[in-house]
Amino acid sequence: MENRFQIFTILINQITRSIHKIKTEEMKKFGLKSSHVSCLYYLYKSNGILTSKHLCDMCNEDKALISRSLVELDRKGLCVLNEKTKRYRAPIQLTKEGIRIGKYIEEKIDTLLEEATQGLEEKSREEMYDALELICRNLEGITRRFGGQNDKNIN
Repeated sequence: MENRFQIFTILINQITRSIHKIKTEEMKKFGLKSSHVSCLYYLYKSNGILTSKHLCDMCNEDKALISRSLVELDRKGLCVLNEKTKRYRAPIQLTKEGIRIGKYIEEKIDTLLEEATQGLEEKSREEMYDALELICRNLEGITRRFGGQNDKNIN
């Protein structure tokens, strides 16, 4: 396939933009941002209390983004942050309103995933996720080789 790079990058970028747009539009209903989706979703799915560290790991997001999101969710009365312990290890729990929105998000995600993969046989869906996981692991390995340094030979 001659245009592998173009097809791969365009499709990944389009998927990412579409997901971000859906998150943004859905969260407007609650006066929230797209960055709140993962926090509310994983807190809801946990059926209990999570720490910020666990949430970062589950969302695969950086501490700063999760911290800002949690402060805003706490301010809006959707979760409760325990300030008695170190914030990163403090338990976070959804309020009743947070649970309601978390349930909405879970149901919406289930519906959207069904719509997004409509027309795929279960075997093809499993193969797609396996392929994406392999690509992700391979790309992570490649980025580790760079060690965070820029290639100075590119001009």
